[in-house]
Amino acid sequence: MQVSSLNEVKIYSLSAGRSLPEWLSDRKKRALQKKDVDIRRRIELIQDFEMPTVSTKIKVSRDGQYIMAVGTYKPRVRCFDTYQLSQKFERCLDSEVVTFEILSDDYSKIVFLQCGRFVEFHSQHGHYYRTRIPKFGRDFSYHYPSCDLYFVGASSEVYRLNLEQGRFLNSLQTEASESNVCDINPVHFLFAMGTAEGKVECWDPRTRNRVGLLDCALSSVTADTEIEGLPSISALKFDGALNMAVGTSTGQVLLYDLRSSNPLIVKDHHYGLPIKSIQFQHQLDLIISADSRIIKMWNKDTGKIFTSMEPEHDINDVCLYPNSGMLMTANEAPKMNIYYIPVLGPAPKWCSFLDNLTEELEENPESTVYDDYKFVTRKDLENLGLAHLIGSSLLRAYMHGFFMDIRLYHKAKMMANPFAYEEYRREKIRQKIEETRAQRVQLKKLPKVNKELALKLIEEEGEEQQISKKRKQKNLPSLLKDDRFKVMFENPDFQVDEQSEEFRLLNPLVSKISEKRKRKLKILEELEAQGQEEEEEPEGKASDAESSESSDDEKGWVEEVRKQRKLLRQEEKLKRQERLKEDQQTLLKPQFFEIKEGEEFRSFKDSAKKQKLMKKTLEDRLKLEEKLGTLNVSDTTVGSKQATFKLKKSEQQRKQQEAEKLHRQERKSLRRSASQLKSRRGRGRLFH
Repeated sequence: MQVSSLNEVKIYSLSAGRSLPEWLSDRKKRALQKKDVDIRRRIELIQDFEMPTVSTKIKVSRDGQYIMAVGTYKPRVRCFDTYQLSQKFERCLDSEVVTFEILSDDYSKIVFLQCGRFVEFHSQHGHYYRTRIPKFGRDFSYHYPSCDLYFVGASSEVYRLNLEQGRFLNSLQTEASESNVCDINPVHFLFAMGTAEGKVECWDPRTRNRVGLLDCALSSVTADTEIEGLPSISALKFDGALNMAVGTSTGQVLLYDLRSSNPLIVKDHHYGLPIKSIQFQHQLDLIISADSRIIKMWNKDTGKIFTSMEPEHDINDVCLYPNSGMLMTANEAPKMNIYYIPVLGPAPKWCSFLDNLTEELEENPESTVYDDYKFVTRKDLENLGLAHLIGSSLLRAYMHGFFMDIRLYHKAKMMANPFAYEEYRREKIRQKIEETRAQRVQLKKLPKVNKELALKLIEEEGEEQQISKKRKQKNLPSLLKDDRFKVMFENPDFQVDEQSEEFRLLNPLVSKISEKRKRKLKILEELEAQGQEEEEEPEGKASDAESSESSDDEKGWVEEVRKQRKLLRQEEKLKRQERLKEDQQTLLKPQFFEIKEGEEFRSFKDSAKKQKLMKKTLEDRLKLEEKLGTLNVSDTTVGSKQATFKLKKSEQQRKQQEAEKLHRQERKSLRRSASQLKSRRGRGRLFH
């Protein structure tokens, strides 16, 4: 039994473990169980609860005694008796089953919708009757009051087959091109069908008229979803008289109240895969929705995730055993999974021992450790020299690393580091020595950065502790131990510069105090270097002398400030002299600037004027332009302002206009000369 937990919800996988092949004899099976511990420990809840290759659909009869599953290959149906915990019968079929329905309380009446447009009826003894529908079917539902079967598929029509009369009735004509799923409400028997266009049509079987239409494709698109195509309806399920859940082909589940056209909640699986199955769990108000990769359980009022399961193989169908915490799945694998979730409900009557088993496991929790495998990262593999095994069967990818056999890991480690035991032994000896040193008197270790500040904080902390002891107050936390200020004593960028002007003016007495601390620092460093075990008192003056010094410092505060200012002025003079020497030594080189095309360089003053003009406000610029004559502001009769302005001509426009003027003048002169020649010729003819 495999146990997993998500959101503190324990899920017991009852089908985990290796399964024995069918062709083995009972004697060999017993021999394997004696040898292999895993086979002996596994729980086989129902004997041979599997299919040869793939299981497609799984359902439970209304009396809860029989579990029926269909699969391939060859196409077949298997019925399992829960009271006997074994298979009751197996029947092979001519074609694959799309879906099936158990009409009776037990297994005596079953209807199969098959791939080749066939509808096959089975009774208690076996095959009973077979017929065909006009188009390929995808789903069907049974209307109990009228004994009608409603078939939907690759057609706009819904075919009705009456089982009491044994004939087809008039079909329902819909607006959809194709339909994928359908369901009938168990309370008021409303027939609903999901179309390929992403709509749900609701029909009243009594009047055979459409009574409602829901556009689920439009409602499924939210701000977070990315839709590549038109979402079609892939799952449909009624809950009571008023609620209906709809699953789309893009991985969204929409919960509707039949009295409203807007969904109450939209839940996205975030995988982009079609929703295969939707189930309701009424005890905890949960919706169990599944696509081919994951089964999600979430609250139907808030949409909050309760828990989820990701089986090893793709999911084809999900079945919730009624009034219990058992869940069964049909997968793209021979074995059909059985899960038991105690939070959802008790175990069914036929396997009530599961409650006692899970209670014992919860009382004695065992840490789930992979004893036979070792988890390694890519860096570990490179250190071991096994990076070339990535992609082979010896490594199984998991999260940010790989699982490998523990024996292979130990061998590789011995080859990569043969002196590992010696290193381990040295490390243990070092730890023992440090433990003995911890019992001795330890020196005060100061940080690498801001040592003087740390020493000041330690002194202030000692004084505060003495005061708090006298006043019986709680000690405040130290800055050295506070994680928020840890970087100040580790990062060199936070080193206090005592030579800066601000520091010297703000702390005029720091020079004398810092000298005392520097003495202490030197003594501490000497003690650390010598490795002495006892801390010696720093040589210095007595406490009386120190108190007299402090009083002198307070009196001479003004003098110290004056001295610091004089020193700063002298330093500034020296810096100025150094700058002058550097300026005299440096040779100025000419700088060249590129002018844009179409612009004419006049002087540097123009650019300075432009910069000053840009800094001015709009009002000042308008006044300036009004003075220059490029702008004219006048009041109108209505009370508003009217502004007329002249655009400044660029240098290119000005040159172009000058060229045009010259061209016009040349043309005029040519015309005049031509007219003068004509007049002269006319006069000459007259004279002749």
